[in-house]
Amino acid sequence: MSNKKTTLKDIAGKLNISTAAVSKALRNDSRISKKTKEAVKKIAKDLDYQPNNLASALRSGKSNLVGVMVPSTNSSYFSSVLQNIEEVLNSKGYNVIVTQSNESYTKECNNIDTLLFTQVDGIIASMANETIDLNYFEKIKSKGIPLILFDRGENNLNVDYIGINDYDSSHMIVDHLVQEGRKNIAHIGGFKHTRIFNNRIRGYIDALQKHKLTLFDDYVSESNLTIEDGKAQMKKLLALKNPPDAVYAASDYAALGALQVLKEEKIAVPKTIALVGFGNEPFTTMVTPTITTVDQHSAEIGKIAAETFLEYADQKTTTQQLNKKILEAKLIVRESS
Repeated sequence: MSNKKTTLKDIAGKLNISTAAVSKALRNDSRISKKTKEAVKKIAKDLDYQPNNLASALRSGKSNLVGVMVPSTNSSYFSSVLQNIEEVLNSKGYNVIVTQSNESYTKECNNIDTLLFTQVDGIIASMANETIDLNYFEKIKSKGIPLILFDRGENNLNVDYIGINDYDSSHMIVDHLVQEGRKNIAHIGGFKHTRIFNNRIRGYIDALQKHKLTLFDDYVSESNLTIEDGKAQMKKLLALKNPPDAVYAASDYAALGALQVLKEEKIAVPKTIALVGFGNEPFTTMVTPTITTVDQHSAEIGKIAAETFLEYADQKTTTQQLNKKILEAKLIVRESS
């Protein structure tokens, strides 16, 4: 079998017409007869013709492709966002290219280069944990390509952002734990340089002050919020002279790791230590005890992100400014608290 790709010239040769006529027929140009269009499409199918979308995008300035960058696809939050972005964009004739950074700044930069090379019409992104330097995101803007950020974004980029109120979410969690009689509340947090996790840490600290509770330095940690991070931080908290009576983890994965350690140590949850996670991952209802968590409205965020891109889709020049669409998160109280 030959590996040679079928070209417009091959199709034209079969029908004894020009390559220009073949190109117009494949684009359903009204100047080409129905009979010729049908013949061209039949030969194209028989020869397994694959159009060069990159070349087409370079000619027309539009690829009908949108890049979506996420830290990970194994989170139900990001999976739900992706599903809803794709549903909205597919209905408008766009295809989605999904990339994941695995929380790596280097991989994120490579993903951006790949998407730009592919001539995407826009990029919808949630930043990697490692990302501090915003130059690559500025590069997207410099190309005149709409950039929509969700969940993790930075105000300094002056683009559209969709997310929840992370600061208020921490207040909501601490308020709940205080109402349950907890006085020594620890926080397994994300990295402060990431805006959403900084907001969650600030909200936690301010909520403690609001309730006149002591903030212990050993009670606050930063990590990637994986299951292993949750285990490691929980072990450190249990080793303290004055261990907490409640733990608020900024992700459900870290909360799951913490719960595993508590069960291994035979510490009653929530009687001795209450536990709250963040993200409403499906497993939070499958473990014992079920985990109290925060729902981030992933489906709605995905839809809004896609609709925001569509607002820019037909503009010849894109001028963006900081435009936040903030949703109020919902606390789902379960057995762990």
